[in-house]
Amino acid sequence: MDQIINLLTHEEVTDVDEESFLLFAQDIPSNNLGMLNPRAPSVEISINGNEYTVHQSPSLLSSHRAGGTTGAVLWKITPLFAEWITNPANPLWTNAILSQTSTVAELGTGISALVALALAPSVRHYIATDQEYVRKLFRANLDANASVSVSSSNSKAKGKSKGSKSFKSKPSSTARSVDNISFTTLDWETDQAASLKECMDPDEAHGQDGEEEGEEDKGFDLLLSCDCIYNEALVAPFVRTCAEICRLRPVYVAGSEESRSRRRPTVCIIAQQQRSPDVFETWLREAMREFRVWRLRDDVLGEGLKSGSGYLVHLLLVK
Repeated sequence: MDQIINLLTHEEVTDVDEESFLLFAQDIPSNNLGMLNPRAPSVEISINGNEYTVHQSPSLLSSHRAGGTTGAVLWKITPLFAEWITNPANPLWTNAILSQTSTVAELGTGISALVALALAPSVRHYIATDQEYVRKLFRANLDANASVSVSSSNSKAKGKSKGSKSFKSKPSSTARSVDNISFTTLDWETDQAASLKECMDPDEAHGQDGEEEGEEDKGFDLLLSCDCIYNEALVAPFVRTCAEICRLRPVYVAGSEESRSRRRPTVCIIAQQQRSPDVFETWLREAMREFRVWRLRDDVLGEGLKSGSGYLVHLLLVK
């Protein structure tokens, strides 16, 4: 794990003020609020050669729903992140942090289902989480894109998952597998993150590592979040939820040798748009209480997400 971190990241972040100054002292492109096209009922997106149609709800976005409406439309960072995370040359793949046996969880998935659609064909199981109001459009976008042909070299056929929270596509010779995608509600302030895998098939929840060790693996290989940091009031419960999920796996100890019988810790990837330095500092300060934090290097991120793009990507490992 030490070697992989060195390949992916800059030096570990140890000073909140220094990291914030380095990031916000540079010129940042104007991305407005960060929504792609909030007035359109649907948008067309291309990711690594695959074409997607994302249905949105401009009316829901402009409503006064208690609990927020930001998940009702697609945000600009999401397609960029989906393209990066699914690129076979991404070091997460080449260093086996991600593989065809991986389980992935996403916080604040929104209605688009875009990261799930792009990544799920290449992993064992993908659990997307958000508030209940997202569910209907999330499912509609899974159904609308279930027949997208697969061009990723990481993809493989998946087994079916059970339960009403999994959305299944009709069989097709060119269909992208979405039957290993589950959606479940997760309120960062009130819900218990430890129960996330209950919506998976028991055999998938164990996974290969669990079978080898003879015990259930309730954790995840990767936890990700895309543009969920914009409200200071939600920062503490968001970070706490991330930490609770990551602690379902063993913590990372620098310099320790990881035996084959011990599962790797959950890698947490947080992508966000640069908006307010105050909100960023609040998040980073809270995150560093629970995690060790690194910022991903430009040569790892590529053009769309590198420094100066207006976006940030950090890697976290729980203490």
